[in-house]
Amino acid sequence: MMEHVLTPHDSLLGRIRAEFMEMPGLRLTREQAQRLCGVERALCQQVLNMLVDAKFLCLGPNGAYARVNDGPDVPRPKPARADAGTGTRSRRAS
Repeated sequence: MMEHVLTPHDSLLGRIRAEFMEMPGLRLTREQAQRLCGVERALCQQVLNMLVDAKFLCLGPNGAYARVNDGPDVPRPKPARADAGTGTRSRRAS
């Protein structure tokens, strides 16, 4: 029986996939993914291409990679904002 040995591709593939799974809406350029994972350019590009081919990531027109279901055509939710000017004053407990 042959044992599967993890290659740098497998390890990096899992790492990048995990980053995108942990942070919905994450968008990274190749350069950002390369810095995040601390790998050289060609290896990073190969892995990103593999994730695009597997339909896990897509490449947006601005050069950023995103999960397919978070892709460039999927609207991103707007961040919540605190409304400091509500016009009401809260009472302090004595």
